[in-house]
Amino acid sequence: MPQKDDSHKADPEAVREFLKSVTPFNELEDQVLERISKRMELDFFEKGSLILEQNVSQLAHLFLIFRGAVRINLIDSDNKSILQDVRGEGSQFGALSIIRGVKSLFSVEAIEDTFCYLLEKDIFLDLLKRNSSFAGHLWEKFSSDVMDSAYEELRSNKLEPRSEEGLRLFSSTVKDIIKRPLEVISASDTIQSAAHLMSERGVGSVLVRDHKDEIVGIITDNDLRTKVVSKGLSSQAPASDAMSAPIKSIPSDTLCFDALITMMNFETHHLVIREGNEIIGVVSTHDIMVDQGISPISLYREIVSQTEIEGLYPLSEATTLIVRKLITEGAKANDVARMITALNDHIVNRVLILLEKQVGPPPYPYCWLLMGSEGRQEQTFKTDQDNALIYETPPEDWDHVKEAKLYFRRFGNLAIQHIEACGYPLCKGEIMASNPKWRKPFAVWRNYFDRWMSAPEPQAVLHATIFFDFRPGHGHVKLAERLRDYVVIQAANRALFLMHLARDCMATKTPLSFFRGFLVEKDGEHKDRLDIKTRGLTPFVDFARIMALRNGLRETNTLARLRQLGEAGLIPTELYTETVEAYEFQTQIRLVHQLRMLESGQQPDNYIHPSELTDIEKQTLKGAFGVIGRIQGYVKTEFRVLE
Repeated sequence: MPQKDDSHKADPEAVREFLKSVTPFNELEDQVLERISKRMELDFFEKGSLILEQNVSQLAHLFLIFRGAVRINLIDSDNKSILQDVRGEGSQFGALSIIRGVKSLFSVEAIEDTFCYLLEKDIFLDLLKRNSSFAGHLWEKFSSDVMDSAYEELRSNKLEPRSEEGLRLFSSTVKDIIKRPLEVISASDTIQSAAHLMSERGVGSVLVRDHKDEIVGIITDNDLRTKVVSKGLSSQAPASDAMSAPIKSIPSDTLCFDALITMMNFETHHLVIREGNEIIGVVSTHDIMVDQGISPISLYREIVSQTEIEGLYPLSEATTLIVRKLITEGAKANDVARMITALNDHIVNRVLILLEKQVGPPPYPYCWLLMGSEGRQEQTFKTDQDNALIYETPPEDWDHVKEAKLYFRRFGNLAIQHIEACGYPLCKGEIMASNPKWRKPFAVWRNYFDRWMSAPEPQAVLHATIFFDFRPGHGHVKLAERLRDYVVIQAANRALFLMHLARDCMATKTPLSFFRGFLVEKDGEHKDRLDIKTRGLTPFVDFARIMALRNGLRETNTLARLRQLGEAGLIPTELYTETVEAYEFQTQIRLVHQLRMLESGQQPDNYIHPSELTDIEKQTLKGAFGVIGRIQGYVKTEFRVLE
């Protein structure tokens, strides 16, 4: 039944005191609270009564629960009622429906005798428009509620139930798995005393402190093997000769997942745990493996232990099993992509390290460049290669130039062959280090970017969507960082270039019809399916890129770009919240879709069938697609793009 209309004028003083205790209304200035308090009404709903009916009730007010509680239900296509939330005093409902200008998205039932303050929708919408902090809090709250429900359906309906022994990487912190007290020795103590302490206490590491009683290093089992035994260092030498320094540390509230990523990126097996300025423990890969059961770190160890390139060929297949566990455990898309990227990076890096041993050291420092989704750390399953190679500009005489060309031609060609054999398909556009065009010295790369920004023809804009997202891989990282410095400084001042990127950002049309139906392929191989990458995700990637380049940000990852923009106030708070949630939910759908294809023996693609989505997934996805129009409207205004 529709909402009733027999409310009464509320006491302004009581309303004002109530609003001061409720987020986000407590963000508003006193004069604003006083004004809206005089306009609010009070309504009563008997226990068991239906306050709002899904797809029937027109929202004239925002409901704020003063006393009592309500149940939020979603009615699915089989007319079954699915519990979404239970809300009590101080909570609200109806905001999302008002903002989207639609009938109630859920059914709301009073589970106790309930009193609600009613705020007229026009006043509510005006508050959102005029108060960015108020809007930000509200968007964060209800987008989180809806997304949590949608994510849960993605996990439970699309994949088998998780086992009790699944990864707990996202629920435990490094502080939770500290097993033993710190073991510390002085830098002047002997290496033998460090080894004796480690053996006696059954630990794999000891910390080292200097004469000022400050922790300056760590000695691990690996240090004893590689620095002492293998090099014949005397056991009576000071501990400082065998320690690794400086120590790498993480906060005590770091999730085990993030600790794993940090270990893999730093190529270390131990991290010091800090709580404020105090060191409270040491966490090792072994600690996490014991606590979590099967761990991605085991695959990492297998990668770095390979001594022959051919031994790396089958290892990328194991990524699918690890990613499946991450998704069923509750990992969101960005975490999954980070893990895929970290594992892929280590496979590629190991290929390049072993290849250098085969063909000999390079004549000039070089850096492997990762482009496109690799550069953004947004890889999914079997992403095509997008890479390049940059090397230090040799002297101008032909002998030096020829030496560099011959070496890096052989190196680039062999590297791409081995990476393909590891399971990473060749780039159809030949954006790879095997292409001589993308295997150049620093001076040429700088000229490339300068030309693309100076004369932004269509091809230059296409290159921008790939090359401007580069990040350094294996090799001399400072070469890539120098190139990034140049791009960051130059791009922010190239108005014409940014204008062309803005037009490109606006080129993709929202994949929704006038009546909010999904726009799918009409014929061909993917008939009745929707390309979620091109139609859904690309506008968000383009938006994050252009805003990052405009504001001189070095970050390449889409979500990290959006967060930097949002936290710095470079985009509106509401738009920031919307884009992050919409982008991450679409990526989650894409990952689950690709994982299901792999498990059924198919090659993963980006074409989803809307009929395979649940009602709440469809609803959430439509909301995510709706953000595309708001992104493009913002870009049009900011960059003054003419139709």
